Formats: sequence, C-alpha cells, structure tokens
Amino acid sequence: MFVARSLLGLSLYLSVISNAGVPLHAETRTALQLPPLADPASIPKRADAMPAPAPVAPPPTPLGFESAVQKAADDLFSKAQLDDASDQINMVIDPLIDSVTGAQSNATHLEEKRIVELIKSRYPRFRVLPFSAESIVKQPLVLIGTFTAINNDGDTTGPRDAYRICLALADLQNQKIVSKGSARALPDGVDPAPDTFFKDSPGYAKDAATEAYVRTCQQKSAGDDVDQTYNDGLLAATLVNEGIEAYNAGRYRAALDLYLRAVIMPGGEQLRVYNGIYLASYKLHRTRTAMDAFGRMIDFSLRNSDHLAIKFLFKPGSTQFYNDPGEHAPYNAWIGKIAERTATNRSCLEVIGHTSATGLPAINDRLSVLRADFIKERVEAEEASLQGRLLASGKGSREMLVGTGRDDPSDALDRRVEFKILRCQA
Repeated sequence: MFVARSLLGLSLYLSVISNAGVPLHAETRTALQLPPLADPASIPKRADAMPAPAPVAPPPTPLGFESAVQKAADDLFSKAQLDDASDQINMVIDPLIDSVTGAQSNATHLEEKRIVELIKSRYPRFRVLPFSAESIVKQPLVLIGTFTAINNDGDTTGPRDAYRICLALADLQNQKIVSKGSARALPDGVDPAPDTFFKDSPGYAKDAATEAYVRTCQQKSAGDDVDQTYNDGLLAATLVNEGIEAYNAGRYRAALDLYLRAVIMPGGEQLRVYNGIYLASYKLHRTRTAMDAFGRMIDFSLRNSDHLAIKFLFKPGSTQFYNDPGEHAPYNAWIGKIAERTATNRSCLEVIGHTSATGLPAINDRLSVLRADFIKERVEAEEASLQGRLLASGKGSREMLVGTGRDDPSDALDRRVEFKILRCQA
C-alpha cells in the first residue's frame, strides 16, 4: 500500500512538473505509463488567447513655445477640409483659453497673436474678422483653442511640466469641425498668468458655456458636428468677449452694459457674466449692484455645478488674509453674501481648503484645513443659523487646477477655498 501511494504521489508530482512546462524523459513516461508528449506544433491554440498588447506610442516631444504654436497652426490650416473654393474665406477667433480654469492668459493671448501673424504670412486665403455678432451672422469659420498644463503622461493632475496646445476649426455653415491641430510646448518662457479680468474675478466654477468650448476643441474630430451648446451660445460669447476687452482696457461702463446685455441672451447665463457684472459694478462704486451679482454668482454656481471656488488670498503659510486694503476689503462683503445666500437657501456646505504644491505635503494638508476652518468660522459669525450646517476640510495640494507651483497670480486658484453643497442632516 505504501509503495502504491508513493508511486501515485510521484506520478502526480511528475505530472505537475510536466504541466508546468518541464518535459519528462521518454523512458520515465513509459515506466509511469504516461502518454507520450504531444508535438507542440500540433497543439491547437486557444481561441480566447489574449493578443499581444499593441505598442504604446511615446508622448509627443514638447517644443519651444513658438515652434509648438507654429506646428499646431500648420497642422490646422494645411489639413482643413473646405468645400469653399473662393479665394477668401472669412474666419473669426473665439479667444483661446486654459481648458482647466477657462481663463484667458498672457500665454493664450500671445498664442493667438502668433496664429494671426502666421495666417497673414503663410495662409492669406483666410481673412480674420473681429469676433463680433456682425461677423457671426456671416457664418464664418471659427477657430477655438485650449492651452493646458499637463505632465508627461498627458494628465492635468499633480505637478505639470509641459503645455498641450489644441486647435480646432469649425464651419458654421455646415456645423462641422473641418480641421484639428495640436502640439506640446515646453514651459520655458511661458507666462500663464491670467489677464486682468480673470485675475480679478472672485469666483470660479465650471459652467456649460466653458465646458462646451472645451469639448468642441478637445473631444471632437474633423468631420464631427459642432457641440450644440457651444453653437447656441456664440452670439452671447461675442458680447462676453467684448466685455472682457472693455474691462481690461478700463472702460468699466461699457463692460457693464455688455455683460447686462449678455446675461439675458441664450447661453449668456454663465459665470464669466456674473463675474463681469460684479467687477465692473465694483469699479464703478455701484456696491449694491456688485453684491447682487456676487449673490447671483453663488446661486448659479451651486445650482449648476455644486461647487464654487472663491479666490481668498492668504499670506504664505498663514490663515490670515493679505493686509493690502485693496485685496482685503471685498473679502468681508464676500463672506457676508456667502452666509446670506446659504442661510436663505437653507443649505449645508462643506468648506474645502486648497494649497499649491510649495512646501511639505503634511504641512499643506494641515494648512488647507486651517484655512477652511477660518472661513467657516467667519461665515458662521455672519449668520448664527448656520451653526452646525458647515463642515471644514482640506485637500492640501492634491487637487490643484493650475499646478505650475509658481505661487503667484498665475496659480491663485490652487490656493482657493471651495464651497460644496451637502445633504443636511436632521
């Protein structure tokens, strides 16, 4: 019995070895009465065998800023599939933006300037018209573009070491994307600081208008339909852009008029408009109009995105605001309006602090919580009914929007405080 069990165990052991890919000598197989080894060539392959993974293409090599812009623009115009055989083709440029923050910056303005220069020198068939309602009714081509800080894998999270340029050309006559262009730019010499309007804007939240712009550029291919939300809001977008230009030039009365006209148009109810009404009114010392717009911005953002980020500027490594009266004065009014709208809507909020990547992660985590708690206490002090309805938390630098780590106006949104609607507990 012992011998039989030993032989059986040996047979199983040798069978396991054989199944594991270790061949047994032919005489050993005969002695154990095992079938001969099959010819590997005669063994049919499994139908469900996984195919070899396709090789992963390396990421595009980042170029200098000027070279990257030229590459993307050359791709765009040289590959444009146009039915129009006329000598001149009308085109407008809907100002380029940062795809994460929705802001126009010194970099996007320079990119647009270089594209216009390239059109004049190499693609004179395209005639650039002002981005205005008068131009849009002629159904021209529309050039849009995004400029996005990314890491080497193309992600917009964590530290970023390159910029992705995306350009798209849309034909308003047939509502199609007719060309795309892209490139990656090195960060050297790039100035991502937002322009005056976006630097001064107190609030940030994703809205339908900006998201539609980004989708049209980044998620559409040549031959695809133009995003309908983007198309529906084009006329309002021209007024918004004129308002931004007027504000940047210090023409605040003109800017306010343009924003008030835009907000009642299809697609005009958007964060940029409420920011614009607030900013222009504040500059004109129309405090009531300004704070009404700030309140409407809070309602709009929390209703449409459940998140609203406010750019409170703190001293480095501190929970105290900057001492500059020009920066500090509006904060008290902002906090009061946030408390008022939260109490009126009977909302419960999570107050979330954020920091840039400068400093140790553990310190940033703690600092972000302390800043959120500071704002929470200030809001509760404005409205006693909010006691117990606000929660403070911190994300440190784990959810940076800009991620350049400059700790200057270009990445102010990385040091934001967010307000998120929570379900109130009984």
